[in-house]
Amino acid sequence: MLLAKRKLRIETERMTLRPPIHSDFRPWVALRSASIDHLTPWEPSWSADHLSRKAFTNRVYWAQRSIGSGSALPLFLVRRKDEMLMGAITLDNIRRGPAQAGTLGYWTGEQFARQGYMREAILSVVHFAFTRLDLSRIEAACLPENVPSRGLLETCGFKYEGVAQSYLQIDGRWRTHVLYAALRMDRRGRTDAG
Repeated sequence: MLLAKRKLRIETERMTLRPPIHSDFRPWVALRSASIDHLTPWEPSWSADHLSRKAFTNRVYWAQRSIGSGSALPLFLVRRKDEMLMGAITLDNIRRGPAQAGTLGYWTGEQFARQGYMREAILSVVHFAFTRLDLSRIEAACLPENVPSRGLLETCGFKYEGVAQSYLQIDGRWRTHVLYAALRMDRRGRTDAG
């Protein structure tokens, strides 16, 4: 696929979604640090060097390689009016062949939560995945008690599909997740399960 040959940007109503760059380090550290209590209940445990420049540099290089190889689409959410970094969204584990699927993950800084930014980002990335990457299925998972994230996925057209036991280590322990998916040609109708 090799998307890296051109500059990858997805424009939404209020944001530019783009890969991380080295100069994002300080804003990223500031946002993650200010949002630590908001983020850590829902994320894998942070490594000791999570907020280090070296770890961030590795993140930038991973993003470049992943986009170039077509295995992932890691993007930062940047508000256009003031160039403020607000969070990130990643379409990861992109599978080709008969699957044509990927897995969506996202986070937003606490000060930007519940303002519609992530909804805008998810809708744009899903549209990009279906129309430009020719994917057929986008999967997402979250903790059952993460009501805001579940509601966000549902308002973005994702449908509840079930439960995955011990799906990810979150905050240091194996946690069960609820699974959602959006399909390019979805005829499943609304689901109230879960």
